Amino acid sequence: MSAAPVPESVLKKRTSVEQAKAQREKKLAALRLKRKTQRKVFFVRAEKYLKEYRQQERSLIRQRRIAKQGGNFFREPEAKLAFVTRIRGINGVDPKTRKILQLLRLRQIHNGVFVRLNKATIKMLRLVEPYVAYGYPNLKSVRELIYKRGFGRVDGQRIPITDNTVIERVLGKHGIECVEDLIHEIFTVGPAFKQANKFLWPFKLSSPRGGFNKITTHFQEGGDAGDREVHINALIARMN
Repeated sequence: MSAAPVPESVLKKRTSVEQAKAQREKKLAALRLKRKTQRKVFFVRAEKYLKEYRQQERSLIRQRRIAKQGGNFFREPEAKLAFVTRIRGINGVDPKTRKILQLLRLRQIHNGVFVRLNKATIKMLRLVEPYVAYGYPNLKSVRELIYKRGFGRVDGQRIPITDNTVIERVLGKHGIECVEDLIHEIFTVGPAFKQANKFLWPFKLSSPRGGFNKITTHFQEGGDAGDREVHINALIARMN
């Protein structure tokens, strides 16, 4: 008894499924090869950045030492980057202050953002000092914030940075393709800082371990508000 003939529609479907499977496997193989190549490139780039950070640190130490040996004072280079976090809510906020907080993307309490320091942003920070705590983050703080609390803005949505493809998709045209590229661009306030910072969603931090001292008083008076310079790193560690 001869086997029943297979309908032509079934044969066509089988062929199309096999073709789609072959194309999918081909794409996956190409993607694996691309990622393998990228991993090597990103590793080399991360090593280069690490070397750059160490050179900067050693240069500063050497300059401080030379100044001390000569009996002079060493003037620290002016900070280019600040990290700002909101420490007070909306009660009693006047319209001008509210608008500045919106411009800084600090719409909720314990939100945090990176800010490029210039004449305009320093003036804005001075106007909202009673509602924020800010200072100059070090490399460790920048790295930990992005790795632990980093979310990106992709097509208007808040997407966790779990893969380099999320960064490459939005910032690849600016030469930022991996997390280390993003950290370097933010920390050094590079040419694409504006795009990189816009890509980062405002950090949603926790209440600081051990609590605040007094949010209505300036940091220099024993409180928490205003400019705390390098001491912001201790606050970030408690809130991250």
